[in-house]
Amino acid sequence: MSLADAVRRSCAELAAAAQQVRIDTAALHEVQPGPPPALDPERHPLELSEADLATYLLTVGAINFGSGWFPTVRKRTVDGRPVSGATTIAWAVTDRFRAHGPWTNGELRAMRADELADVLGQPRDHELLSLYAQALRSLGAFLGERSSLELTRDAGGSAVAFAESLAAGMALFDDRGFYKKAQIAAADLALAGVARFGDVERLTIFADNLVPHVLRCDGVLAYDARLAAHIDAGRPLRMGPQEREIRACAVHACEQIARRLGVPPATLDHWLWNRGQAPAYKARPRHRCRTVFY
Repeated sequence: MSLADAVRRSCAELAAAAQQVRIDTAALHEVQPGPPPALDPERHPLELSEADLATYLLTVGAINFGSGWFPTVRKRTVDGRPVSGATTIAWAVTDRFRAHGPWTNGELRAMRADELADVLGQPRDHELLSLYAQALRSLGAFLGERSSLELTRDAGGSAVAFAESLAAGMALFDDRGFYKKAQIAAADLALAGVARFGDVERLTIFADNLVPHVLRCDGVLAYDARLAAHIDAGRPLRMGPQEREIRACAVHACEQIARRLGVPPATLDHWLWNRGQAPAYKARPRHRCRTVFY
């Protein structure tokens, strides 16, 4: 069974047995189409060469986590308003690539938290920076002497195979049951046009804490009173049954929504993630979990 199909099966089973989260099937129609998926050319260095852009996307993909810490991260501001933690981190890496080019594989393998903190504009003693440095050292070791483009070509034109290689090769991508980071890395490489994958539609959504939050706000997901009160109070969740139920129900609900709308789940994920940037969604607390997987 492929990685993506294993995620579908695992999430369907978790959703069926969930005790604290349920899918309101009557509300599935509330999710409507959005604009076509695209990478923002200001926040992502799309002008780079294909090779450097592939390296950028893998680098950002390796550190595409930290939502549980984002309330403590120094946010970049645009027109006087802070952007999200994920955008803050990715944009800082964009600035580095534009100014100095990509890190070499050897530089990734030697990455230090203090060096990375300076690049990202964060305090050197922030817990997240040591995890980010670990993730980049792992990426450098995984690449070895290969380029990022060579890695994509090794997947034989398959986004699922590419995601499987990341999950098998790096512990911080081994998000069993969901594989959020591995799948979104494959999807972003395809979206940027640097990977020619013929099966992106086989990927699931990228189960984090924002897409389930949007589904909850739109009435698709409902939490029991105790879990809802915990999240609404801004208290963090531990990794475990509650956050797994939230993510699994999001994946399973989105499989049904994607079929209804006739779009790949990855496209639906972009619609929901972009919707989650609106003030109404940001004003309501979402679940926070300190994890290296999202």
